[in-house]
Amino acid sequence: MPPPTLHHRNHAVPIHLPRRTLQAMPTELAPLYSAAIAPDRTPDLVPDGAEPFVQLAHINKSFAGVRALEDVHLTIERGRIHCLVGENGCGKSTLIKVLAGVYPRDSGTVRINGRDYEKMSPIDSIREGIQVIYQDFSLFPNFTVAENIALNEQLADNKRIVNWKQVRQVAQDALKQIDVSLPLDARVEEMSVANKQLIAISKALRQNAQLIVMDEPTSALTEREVRNLFAVIRRLQARGIAFLFVSHKLNEVLEISETIMVMRNGHNVSDGDRAEYDHARLVFEMTGQSIREKSYAYTPAPGAQPRLAVDQLTVHGMLQDISLRLFPGEIVGITGLLGSGRTELALALFGMLPIASGTIAMDGKPVRIRTIHDAISHGIGYVPEDRLSEGLFLEQSIGNNIVVRIIDRLRGALGLTDKRQVTQQVDHWVDALHIKTGSPELAAKTLSGGNQQRVVLAKWLASNPRLLILNGPTVGVDIGSKNELHELMKALAQEGMGLLVISDDIPELLQVCNRILLMRHGRIEEEILPMATNENELAAKLIED
Repeated sequence: MPPPTLHHRNHAVPIHLPRRTLQAMPTELAPLYSAAIAPDRTPDLVPDGAEPFVQLAHINKSFAGVRALEDVHLTIERGRIHCLVGENGCGKSTLIKVLAGVYPRDSGTVRINGRDYEKMSPIDSIREGIQVIYQDFSLFPNFTVAENIALNEQLADNKRIVNWKQVRQVAQDALKQIDVSLPLDARVEEMSVANKQLIAISKALRQNAQLIVMDEPTSALTEREVRNLFAVIRRLQARGIAFLFVSHKLNEVLEISETIMVMRNGHNVSDGDRAEYDHARLVFEMTGQSIREKSYAYTPAPGAQPRLAVDQLTVHGMLQDISLRLFPGEIVGITGLLGSGRTELALALFGMLPIASGTIAMDGKPVRIRTIHDAISHGIGYVPEDRLSEGLFLEQSIGNNIVVRIIDRLRGALGLTDKRQVTQQVDHWVDALHIKTGSPELAAKTLSGGNQQRVVLAKWLASNPRLLILNGPTVGVDIGSKNELHELMKALAQEGMGLLVISDDIPELLQVCNRILLMRHGRIEEEILPMATNENELAAKLIED
């Protein structure tokens, strides 16, 4: 059998795989995928004439002796939607910043719009029409929508007096280009994440964008908001604007992309047309292994008492007559659009929203939950959606974050903290949850997204909760860490914990939960069994009004 080939545009390069790599692959994947980098496979820049908009070749970049990019190439054609995928730390962000002129490359060639750049600066990148929309959007939260979109032009024109009428007109025209209407005088800090995304796109268009780079653009969007964003992207593509779409959500990558490039450990692994990829191939090439998740099977114990019983729970203006049962060992999913009440339900159960009426029981005993302290005292833990601002003390050490919930238990007779017990607890949870760190003394902010989420979990697991509520448990987490977190959640349930998982990640809900509750307008509308539905059906239900 001839060696597998990697297709790059109009030529193919044979890939010679090590024997042990082929033996380790699933039989059906071995002829197709590369687990090693062919040393001479990176294509040289094509000659002038019909060249792509962006061509990066043989890019190398190191930080303090650590190689972040090694012999990386990237080709972006005009008016095409390209996707860049890879696990956290693979070099995606570094490559984007080289393209944007933020990081100087150590070696390699950069050609933009037919011009070779010996040194690439951010202003060079912008002048060539490259606009990068980072995860924080780079917007001024205390400025209005109009000001964020239009003031750059006022500054670029060296205007000493702001023409506010013109600012509003410029912003209105920019929003019209993507067929969107937003309140021009609203402050950006008051806007949803989806609208901030649209403001950032409108701002990019006013700077003559030819290529828009979007870093994890859908990590905090609902299913409907993702559909709207994709519609905007396709409208702009029809006008000849290219996109580089960076995402962990492989289903979205496969839906929106026309070409895909995979990175691993600072190298190119493969690139080609969308038709050459499926979910299994992307996972394999990103991680170097085949990951096949099994759905969670739950068998109720005969005569089991519900771990959580909620009846007719109401929160004024947010939740109405919520009733549900969750048994020990169950993983129940809660999903719905933004504003459906899914997060409000979690906050009410954790004592962060006032409950107007209804009852709650834990293991058959009625409980009153009016504060967070009440919830914790009854064995309820809560992993919030925004782990950075709500779940972690980023400047504190990993160890301090892990033991913060149980520090009172680790005090001796004189009220002093027992350092030996603290060390034992920290080491136990770092090992048990496979938290990848050089030292627990390092700040939590030094960790990747997946490892930060493990620290938040460790904090709550150390307190031995009976019920764990997880809101968006794998948002912004790469595919390998996501799978490990899913397996951890299943293991916790199998040990008897009850888990309530709030998510709009449809594949996650189907893989992890044994039941899914669909919410609309503050009510539970429907119970769905994962075995009785599929991704398309659940997505359709999710966006129904």
